[in-house]
Amino acid sequence: MVPGEAMDEAGSGVPSQLRKGVLEHCVLALLRDGPKYGVELLGELAAVSVMATSQGTIYPLLSRLRREGLVDTELRASPSGPPRRYYTLTAGGRAALGEFASVWPLFRDAVDHFLNDPQGDPA
Repeated sequence: MVPGEAMDEAGSGVPSQLRKGVLEHCVLALLRDGPKYGVELLGELAAVSVMATSQGTIYPLLSRLRREGLVDTELRASPSGPPRRYYTLTAGGRAALGEFASVWPLFRDAVDHFLNDPQGDPA
């Protein structure tokens, strides 16, 4: 377990569960400005410690995003080693990211509401 990570009743960390819920959209957001390869995405996610993940998580996620038509892939020569698979956001991926971006503030505010005033009226 990551130091400082709280455990929930099932024994898995709260940050881990939250990360699972938003990781897909964070990856889409990282691809918004241009193509990136898997290890590059891992590094950018790790720059925000609570979002750090592993190759065993990111590559299956990228494969699923490709199957769902949210990203495209392209093999490019690497200056060192084998070619790298670059991932690019598709129109569908941009739409999914836009939908998430429009819903996220409402979701975040609702959670904050319950954390700060669970008996209050959100309206």
